[in-house]
Amino acid sequence: MVTAADSVATPARSEAAHRTTLAGWILRAVLSAHVVAIVGQPVFAGVYLSGDYDSLGWHAAGANAVTSIGYLQVIAAIIVWIRLRQVWPFLTTLGVVAAETVQYFAGLAGALWLHIPLGVMTIVALVVQFIDVWRRPLQRRPHPSQERVPTAEQPERKEADDA
Repeated sequence: MVTAADSVATPARSEAAHRTTLAGWILRAVLSAHVVAIVGQPVFAGVYLSGDYDSLGWHAAGANAVTSIGYLQVIAAIIVWIRLRQVWPFLTTLGVVAAETVQYFAGLAGALWLHIPLGVMTIVALVVQFIDVWRRPLQRRPHPSQERVPTAEQPERKEADDA
């Protein structure tokens, strides 16, 4: 028996969302939190530079949060590399987190000549990575030894139907 609830069409998920595995979703979640945290940093810095010197504490707390989430993202990217055999999220995350770490210590040292431009580049790189991770399906790649590649010594055999 068909009811009205059975005939209601459910919206189809996008192809990328449908094929992404749990490890991919974890990376997406951590990366999303990372982007939210890092976008707040220029706001706190701007409020500080406008004369509210108490907001420097907010900027420092935000830097601690961004750095911590960045290291969590490295762990999530390693899981994606191991489970899904995709190394590009790890390499891009490693580059962003290395830049964030240099930027963190440049801010502590008061080296604004390095801290500000590196901060802008880090935000741009993280937003580009965010877009890339959400556009691609993060699914498991086949193991290279499982792919059968015919060689000259072992030509492919024709099926019985093909003969």
